[in-house]
Amino acid sequence: MRFATWNVNSVKARLPRLLEWLDQAGPDVLCLQETKVAADDFPAAEVADLGYRTAAYGQGRWNGVALLSRIGLDDVRHGFDAEPGFPEPEARAISATCGGIRFTSVYVPNGRTPEDPHYAYKLAWFAALRDALAVQQGPAVVAGDFNVAPTDDDVWDPEVFIGATHVTPPERDALAALRALGLTDVVPRPLKGDRPYTYWDYRAGMFHQNKGMRIDLVYATPEVAATVRDAVVDREARKGKGPSDHAPIIVDTEERGSPV
Repeated sequence: MRFATWNVNSVKARLPRLLEWLDQAGPDVLCLQETKVAADDFPAAEVADLGYRTAAYGQGRWNGVALLSRIGLDDVRHGFDAEPGFPEPEARAISATCGGIRFTSVYVPNGRTPEDPHYAYKLAWFAALRDALAVQQGPAVVAGDFNVAPTDDDVWDPEVFIGATHVTPPERDALAALRALGLTDVVPRPLKGDRPYTYWDYRAGMFHQNKGMRIDLVYATPEVAATVRDAVVDREARKGKGPSDHAPIIVDTEERGSPV
């Protein structure tokens, strides 16, 4: 099986690139984030031409998550139990069973600044996600834009981020609490340099200087993690005209098309 995750930063703005990438990379399952469209406006017909079924959860101009699958898409769920809102629940998580694995695509709240109410929302959201995953059984993957760099090695310069979100101890503790459930951080290999960054700011030079962050993550249960043959940041997808500011992560397991 090949699966992937990608914060596409507007599925409509990136649709030609997404379709080309799907055709070239050929994931069996794709977790998408920041689609920025209502579910009814998701370009499901276009991806269906490439053999994918779609489950989308969106709210127009903001947020939005989706799952694309060509190996089944069953028991679709929007959000999760006790998910907090800001003030209402937002389109930040969608899950479904594909090829015998429970996939969850997540777009974790940004947090803005540690003093902002959005930061408290982010931590509460993480805590509720952990509780929801704790009762889940069977092989599973939770992938997406977690808006947290797990360690100082996951940002291009730790000094630059002092006092900012994405690197604070409470955020990293929230990630550690997810891993404590038995989830493995499937760290991809980079295509440039020695750090598997997945996000580079649009500001001039950040991408070309490889001043990035690893905030897009793939967490897998032991049944799935044990079968991972390769994982890579597809940095090529961040190049060219009108890219997302994130690159996809592609994960290959031992037997393409099998549940685990």
